Formats: sequence, C-alpha cells, structure tokens
Amino acid sequence: QVQLVESGGGLVQAGGSLRLSCAASGRTFNRFQMGWFRQAPGKGREFVAAVNWNGGSTLYADSVKGRFTISRDNAKNTVYLQMNSLKPEDTAVYYCASRDYRADYPSRVGYDYWGQGTQVTVSS
Repeated sequence: QVQLVESGGGLVQAGGSLRLSCAASGRTFNRFQMGWFRQAPGKGREFVAAVNWNGGSTLYADSVKGRFTISRDNAKNTVYLQMNSLKPEDTAVYYCASRDYRADYPSRVGYDYWGQGTQVTVSS
C-alpha cells in the first residue's frame, strides 16, 4: 500500500506561481514513476506531468509544457510540481499518483495509487 499526500495548493492571480508537493510513504519510493494529474469542474481527469524513478526523464502535457516543472527528491520521498505563469484554465484539483514500474521513461497511464488532491484556483 502507498499513501500519497499533496500540499501547496491555493488561490493565485494569473501569471503567478505555486509549488505543489506530494509526500509518499508505505513502500520503496525510488522504484516508482510519479505523476501529476488534474480535474477541472465538469471535466475528466487529465494528465499533467510525470517523472521516472530517478528524476532523469520527464513528460508533460502540451498545455503545461514550458510553464510547469516536475521534480523529485528520493531522499525525502517527495515529488514536486512547480507551476509558473499560471492561467485561469489551470484551475483544478491536482492529484499526485504513483506507478510501481521502474522504467527509464515515465508514462501518462498505468498509475496505481492516488492522493486526495489539492485545489488550485487561478483568478483572472
């Protein structure tokens, strides 16, 4: 069993920045791929970003490429999502997820465990 706890969400003006954190516990964190997803009101959950087990490879949705950065600190069992140049359309609940698969390249699918989510609201 893996427990994931997100933090760092909040209200920010358009153009601002936030950093989300996701603390993992329960199993060997450095074996996991980690991902961030989001769900806006009335929409389905969508992929945002992912990082492989050692942080050496990342993957982003086109909508956030160049503005968001995913990273991880295996010593702290934590994955981060730095969000810059935020837009109102980034407003959503952001979820952290883990995939027990130690591959060189991260994936958009196949995640096993999910956090409870943290709200990000971007005002115009």
